[in-house]
Amino acid sequence: MTVALFIPCYIDQFYPNVGIATLQLLEKLGCEIVFPPNQTCCGQPMANAGFEHLATNCNQLFLKNFSAYEYIVCPSGSCTLHIKDHLHVEGDNEKANQVRNRVYELTEFLTDVLQVEKLNARFPHRVGLHQSCHGQRGLHLSQMTELVAPPYSKPVQLLKMVQGLELADLNRKDECCGFGGTFCVTEEAVSVKMGKDRVADHLQQQVEFITGADMSCLMHLEGILRRGGQRVQVKHIAEILNASN
Repeated sequence: MTVALFIPCYIDQFYPNVGIATLQLLEKLGCEIVFPPNQTCCGQPMANAGFEHLATNCNQLFLKNFSAYEYIVCPSGSCTLHIKDHLHVEGDNEKANQVRNRVYELTEFLTDVLQVEKLNARFPHRVGLHQSCHGQRGLHLSQMTELVAPPYSKPVQLLKMVQGLELADLNRKDECCGFGGTFCVTEEAVSVKMGKDRVADHLQQQVEFITGADMSCLMHLEGILRRGGQRVQVKHIAEILNASN
């Protein structure tokens, strides 16, 4: 199976190890990886700020880079959801719709397409899972606790396959961390307070690591951890699923 790897710009610039871990993990699971080298920002920052019309060139470039591939995989729920909901190209919307239906967030791809049942991974640490809003409420990677419905979580399903990993039971499993893209800039005080609340929940459970499927949320939590002098680290779920230590 050939997979085109879609790496968000902030991962490319600040957390390249997440992209490398995603590549290695998919290769271990038998995928042939293609990385379109001309990919840039998907256009989400412009859309979030109310200037979606300025993302036209980003949309056209994304279509040019990825339209030839049946599977497009991204280690970011927010960027994946943006493409699924907002990729529109005037005069070529039929092809754009095809691409929107072919893009998958990493854990979604592993559970729903590859249907992974076993991982050769080991991570002997106590871990707290942050279930980001875009992934949970937009992509339905996990059930929302306010619904009277059977619980499920695709990230949890995968983390339970990792040898030695102890998953902490948080008090508020699906509460927003406060990052919210441009929200953390326009409402920084509220954003930080929300982030501190999320960090406190993890600290109360004495975790060693906080993981999640969206590095943007983890970046927000990492900043709060560092400023608070905490030893808890953040790791994208791809890094844990690919770990062998």
